[in-house]
Amino acid sequence: QVQPVESGGGLVQPGGSLRLSCAASGTIFSINTIGWYRQAPGKQRDLVAAITSGGSTNYAESVKGRFTISRDNAKNTVYLQMNSLKPEDTAVYYCNTFRPGRANLYNWGQGTQVTVSS
Repeated sequence: QVQPVESGGGLVQPGGSLRLSCAASGTIFSINTIGWYRQAPGKQRDLVAAITSGGSTNYAESVKGRFTISRDNAKNTVYLQMNSLKPEDTAVYYCNTFRPGRANLYNWGQGTQVTVSS
């Protein structure tokens, strides 16, 4: 089954920035709401931000004003611009469809590690 491919993670100092990318093939990606999720060690995977096919967005309270989600439907790619990073943003970041109350449409990918540390 197709799964998204996440990239762009790395090690960054507090206050720094990273831009994550999520790419997948097929019409599933372009017609569905796509979310960025993150999972820190020992914690559950949580939604960070989501964007509808039309470009409407929503964010977790913890990242509002710091993270920006965007998408390029022609490239089947969703981005997450992360600014003013904090150590508590350290996690593996994943993307998938966001369908509250229903199953995700993709298998979970490998994710991309984001580490915020001095």
